[in-house]
Amino acid sequence: MADRYQNFQELSEASSAEVDFRIRSKDRGSSVVILAPHGGTIEPETAEIAIAIAGSDYSYYVFEALKAGAHGDFHITSHRFDEPTALDLVSRSETAIAIHGRKDDGSNSVWLGGRATVLRDAIGAALQHAGFDAEPNKKLPGVHELNICNRTRSGEGVQLELSRSFRSKLKMEPPLLGRFCKAIRDGIQSS
Repeated sequence: MADRYQNFQELSEASSAEVDFRIRSKDRGSSVVILAPHGGTIEPETAEIAIAIAGSDYSYYVFEALKAGAHGDFHITSHRFDEPTALDLVSRSETAIAIHGRKDDGSNSVWLGGRATVLRDAIGAALQHAGFDAEPNKKLPGVHELNICNRTRSGEGVQLELSRSFRSKLKMEPPLLGRFCKAIRDGIQSS
């Protein structure tokens, strides 16, 4: 489905903050920022997962659609995602990790993408070590230089795609979410 809006200005002119969408962010001065640019009703649970990964020490940013609707109603493709708070926070970070959702495809494997290949591979190894499936993302590789996760000081970031059923499982099983977050944080710290 095509996006209804090509950029944040178009979206914000046609909708209202705190009614149609909300932005939550916390700048903790960390070199890594955790993102969920398609939270709320766009890609459910991605915002909550991103905030859980951020914990109490990583900066985070989440954009959440608050109204139900078609996927494209509030979705802005990652390489056109230009909300000012996100751009500012990401541009001051060394790297970013973006949490995205994908449709169920019969697999709970985490699809790994982005231009930060060393960090991407470290996160993949940490996820596998913790018992999660992880594989390179061939459909949505997240390597466009304007992808929000790559608009960092280093020009690199990581994009994780999680299936709908896996996101629901993480929501319903807090110990599993904790193990998932720890694996990603272990990957960050090991790279």
